[in-house]
Amino acid sequence: MRKLLFKSLVQRPLTEIPPAADAAAMDEIAVTFRRAARRRLGRSLSIREVDAGSCNGCELEIHAVNNAYYDVERFGIRFVASPRHADVLLVTGPVTRNMRDALEITYHAMPNPKWVIALGDCGRDGGCFAGSYAVVGGVSEVIPVDLHIEGCPPTPTAILKGLLALLEQANTDTASL
Repeated sequence: MRKLLFKSLVQRPLTEIPPAADAAAMDEIAVTFRRAARRRLGRSLSIREVDAGSCNGCELEIHAVNNAYYDVERFGIRFVASPRHADVLLVTGPVTRNMRDALEITYHAMPNPKWVIALGDCGRDGGCFAGSYAVVGGVSEVIPVDLHIEGCPPTPTAILKGLLALLEQANTDTASL
């Protein structure tokens, strides 16, 4: 024990280098996102996240989106605990047989207009879990999906760009009505 204590006093802590993100690009995403959310919803975007059976890789990236470095709140995005307050259902992982009913109930509890995002390769088609006896398949096997964000796991920047693409697509759909 004493050896570990002395070693920790002499050695520097192991930390990761923060990801290189262009501040100007992040500011541009923030302005564009706020404008698109206000135009489409008149307010910020509320997200309900459901883990349908993932390995937690995507959840770690979602937590990274919420940390002080990316600060998703500055974009007008907030995560909510109830599907009744959500605009977007963000689903991670392949849908397991045990989570199928819970995912359907959550989807039907959301008010309209609602969008569904399948996050990661597993959410798209089951990923490396496809074909397992415990897996139904991708999210689109259970509920309709509006956007797939690819990656295993997708980066926080890819998640933000996907959310922005969803809002811009919804704005063009509304404009064409």
